Amino acid sequence: MTPFHLCTAARSSLKSYRHRAVLKTVQGLRVWEFRNVCPCTSIIAVHNSMEEILRKTVAPLPSYEMRDKPPPPPESNSLEFMHFYKSLEKEQKLDFLEKLSHDFGVDHRWASDLAAKLLDTQGRDVATILQVEDRLRYSLTPRYRQLLTHISKVQGGVKFLVDLRADLIEFASSKISDSPHMRDLNSTLKSLLSEWFSVGLLRLERITWQSPCEILQKISQYEAVHPVRNWTDIKCRVGPYRRCYAFTHASMPGEPLVVLHVALTEDIANNIQGIVREFSTLDADEDVNKINAAIFYSISSTQAGLQGVELGNYLIKRVVRELQSEFPHMAQFSSLSPIPGFSLWLQGALGQHKKEGRTIELLSEQEWREVEDVTGAAPGAPALEALRRLISTSEWIRSDRLVRTLEPALMRLCTWYLYGEKRRGYALNPVANFHLQNGATMWRLNWQADTSPRGIANSCGIMVNYRYFLQETSTNSAAYLQNKVIKASEQVLGLVSQFQKNSKL
Repeated sequence: MTPFHLCTAARSSLKSYRHRAVLKTVQGLRVWEFRNVCPCTSIIAVHNSMEEILRKTVAPLPSYEMRDKPPPPPESNSLEFMHFYKSLEKEQKLDFLEKLSHDFGVDHRWASDLAAKLLDTQGRDVATILQVEDRLRYSLTPRYRQLLTHISKVQGGVKFLVDLRADLIEFASSKISDSPHMRDLNSTLKSLLSEWFSVGLLRLERITWQSPCEILQKISQYEAVHPVRNWTDIKCRVGPYRRCYAFTHASMPGEPLVVLHVALTEDIANNIQGIVREFSTLDADEDVNKINAAIFYSISSTQAGLQGVELGNYLIKRVVRELQSEFPHMAQFSSLSPIPGFSLWLQGALGQHKKEGRTIELLSEQEWREVEDVTGAAPGAPALEALRRLISTSEWIRSDRLVRTLEPALMRLCTWYLYGEKRRGYALNPVANFHLQNGATMWRLNWQADTSPRGIANSCGIMVNYRYFLQETSTNSAAYLQNKVIKASEQVLGLVSQFQKNSKL
């Protein structure tokens, strides 16, 4: 046992329930339980259990000559691995995955020998070089990849692996573990999931009020953009003038993977209140003549373990085809998107300008005078601090005068946040980045589009339409992905120009 693993095991034991490993048989399977005992005994027992389960379930990589003919391991191995992992506490799972990724990954010596051999064969014939390259490629396969593949073939195995990757992502994001072996395990699992969840293997399902209650309940629970309040609310969202679609997978029955909510409207909506907070359409009959636009107002990924696996963009494209088939005359497709992160970014910008003594640059002189007059604050830093407090507490929304005063300033600042703030050349805002990658146009910002407490807190109530001009999406997507060019409307570009004239971030 290495000092690192001793440390991890001790930490795991002391911070969770005291356990001892007990091996028992359930329906012919050997599974592990943990019961209260002394911490020292627990450390040894848990560590030995991990060693034993990994030795048993992670088979050696077959020789190159037998790579396509390895005997399949017994299904009970995969099930025992799954049962054991599920029985662990969070920090024990971390220790287990670190051991799996470190001790059962790539055989680096074998790979190095083949890499050296490849260099020696460069003067040989092409067939020899290709064969050595293929051997090298095979040697770079981690031992645990076979285990992951076998787990995917047992009942509940794919869902188990999706949840396991969610644990890996959580460990990485919380900085609990950032080892290169764990990153490689995450990368390997992501690659496998991308194959298993390719768009050709997904099923598009329309969710209606007649769908099973379990599905409707999950749709409600997974809704991440505009929380569902009650059964009447969800009935409205799957009723007349509304559509709800989800991708499902045969290996995860009854489990929506990504969900898209659509409103069918006469024009492109400029606020969310009329879509999710009005029930006038609950029992109405749809009038096709009143349906000219499809508004994508919420898209939610339901499985944390599928992060980075492209699903949402394919879902939108499939839904567009579905709606065109149902409404051949429909030509307007647009999102009505939240702007998460704008208020936080704005607070940072205000704080930076206060620190640098550049308060006048964010708002015009007239706008600052209005803020000073309404708040009673002195010019300069005190007025800026008063504005920061108002925005952080959302108190400004209660003053009609402040709402009118701040509208032009917040609209141009928000536009710059969406259009001008970048990460590695791409839009900093994740929702903007998603739609721009899909080829949408940044079309219109909407003032007081989401007046819910959440909307005011996240984006000062502003929302944005990303318009999908179907003939331009491929060109726009390529321009954004290859050259980092954002396609934007005149309204957006005009607000950007105003920002550049009035502000100096």
